[in-house]
Amino acid sequence: MMLFKKILFLSLILIGTNLSSHEFSPAHLIVDEKKEGSYEATWMYPIKSIGERASLIFPEYCTALSQSPYRQGKYSIEKINLDCDSSIRGAEVKVVGLSVLNDALVTINFSDKKRFEGLMNLKNSTIKIPEIEQTFPTAYFVLGVEHLLGGPDHLLFVMGLVFIVFGWKNLLKTITAFTLAHSFTLALSVLGIVKLPSGSIEALIALTIIYLAFEIDSKDKLSKTPWLMAFGFGLLHGFGFAGALSEIGIANDQLLLSLLFFNIGIEIGQLIMIPVFLLGIYLLSKIKLERITYSSASYLLGGVGSYWFIDRVIGIVI
Repeated sequence: MMLFKKILFLSLILIGTNLSSHEFSPAHLIVDEKKEGSYEATWMYPIKSIGERASLIFPEYCTALSQSPYRQGKYSIEKINLDCDSSIRGAEVKVVGLSVLNDALVTINFSDKKRFEGLMNLKNSTIKIPEIEQTFPTAYFVLGVEHLLGGPDHLLFVMGLVFIVFGWKNLLKTITAFTLAHSFTLALSVLGIVKLPSGSIEALIALTIIYLAFEIDSKDKLSKTPWLMAFGFGLLHGFGFAGALSEIGIANDQLLLSLLFFNIGIEIGQLIMIPVFLLGIYLLSKIKLERITYSSASYLLGGVGSYWFIDRVIGIVI
């Protein structure tokens, strides 16, 4: 049995190395109109993306002059000057070679202070810029859902909460506490009121996953006040959400709306996954595998969390 646990632990660490390489890092195209027909574009593409760097195709009546890309954080930045015969309103922009794991947020800032935001992905690689003003930054809602579903550390944390909380009342309180906490620190960070080093926050988030791993396999469950722990850890995860949002960029004149839509997307992502985790636990308990399930979940969180913590601490030191 001990040999099995060691093999399982090492296997889960290997899973952790794979998960960490597919973190949430959407591409971002920002186009600023200087005057009608003249634009400055910034193409931010994640360095860790699978495959070659994706390229952009602008309208045929535009001439694009690109500068050599340079690295900035997790992104490769390419500056592009666009000289167009007319406005790009009503025109199409296409991305070629986008990774299946990455979406591309598109932000068009017009000189009359109007803005358009949308998303491109592998399935829908072309986006049409509308001629009318966009009211809500709905693209951030989609990014919020994808950040939760595609962010393995936050996803594992939510899974861990489901394993240690018993009863619908306790689960509702716990998820509500986690939501309120991360919404609070997400807002504080994005609004610039509180700023913390992203590397340190990511390392601490890994520690919260390790803590949950011990709680899952503990005989003394947090059956009375799990929401207190969820609230405290949710404060850290909020800073993690803010780090991802800040890296891809956010519209300053629509800051509150973009923040709201991104946060709602995160909550929808949670609501999608919680029933999935609960159903899995229920089905495994029916076929008498509940004990193995809890033990495996503990090793999953412990193994992956330990790898992430060590890797992120090394990243801070080096």
